[in-house]
Amino acid sequence: MFDRQTGTFTEQLNASASFRSASVVKLLLALDFLWNRSPADIPDADRARLDAMLRSSQDSAANHYWSTYGGPAIADRMITRLGLVDTAPPPAGYEGYWGYTAISARDTVKIYRHILESAPADVRDFIMQRLRQSTRCASDSFDQHFGVAAAFNRPWAVKQGWSAFSARGTCGPGSSTSARTQAGSAAPTTEAAGVDLSRPALHTTGTVGTGDRSIVAVLTLHPEGTSYGRAYTDLGRLTRSLHVPGGTAPTGTWYGTWGSDVAVRNDPALGDNLLTRLPAGVDVLVGCQKKGQAVSVPPYTNDWWAYLPQYGGYVTNIYISHPDNQLPDVPLCTEQH
Repeated sequence: MFDRQTGTFTEQLNASASFRSASVVKLLLALDFLWNRSPADIPDADRARLDAMLRSSQDSAANHYWSTYGGPAIADRMITRLGLVDTAPPPAGYEGYWGYTAISARDTVKIYRHILESAPADVRDFIMQRLRQSTRCASDSFDQHFGVAAAFNRPWAVKQGWSAFSARGTCGPGSSTSARTQAGSAAPTTEAAGVDLSRPALHTTGTVGTGDRSIVAVLTLHPEGTSYGRAYTDLGRLTRSLHVPGGTAPTGTWYGTWGSDVAVRNDPALGDNLLTRLPAGVDVLVGCQKKGQAVSVPPYTNDWWAYLPQYGGYVTNIYISHPDNQLPDVPLCTEQH
């Protein structure tokens, strides 16, 4: 956690440890493409690709830049340009896997400091605007508003990363998609140059507060077999525990959930009102609750619904991890909900 206002780190733990970057490397792909280009002059096709890559973490856009502009040479160029010390191209045999680029927390902070403090203003604004517009649902239907995006009120800007979860994306009202590592293929069971290429990885990076006051980089690995929802929750709890100057916690109470494909609905009732589905077992922020349609999941029946302000919708309290139908420390919803 780096406070740009004081120029000091407020939290550091294993800051030089190398992780496979997953989609965090997309920051370097964007910077490399824009190095000698003004965003005003790039073709419409590249504007659309960069928009999708930075906002919704689109892998096909990353594949395009990686394959078109030299693959590992991109990492080498950016290491030299930014003075990165822990970053490295993918290991031998995995040159086509952009997500296996090694990165550390301190190098991630350095990347954001370059964007905010050294890059041309139009490049800074182009990248940061898209990170501020991060979509909840990534292009692969994974919910990417974990970590920084859930722990703090806006303003924030994020670039997240995830890899090697044996699950499927559940985000959005449409059908789920099969999971894939953001390195472009199934993860090998190996380690190269001290970088684990196998265990599930989940990273949250970005800025928090007015004027992008704090830069946050939390890179994590999880035991084999960890579900996306479990890692999402563990990373969220860790991020909420950090001292991040300029960050304000959202109002509400955090609760665990149980069940798979739990629906978040526009109204406290079943029907054609699906907003999205939660990753299995995630913590959610409950803002208020109200009575709605009774729902039965034997042996349970409950007519209370929890409003999730970060999703703008409701889940039945049946799937909230609490023994009471009505949550004891959550206020009733007002009419605007």
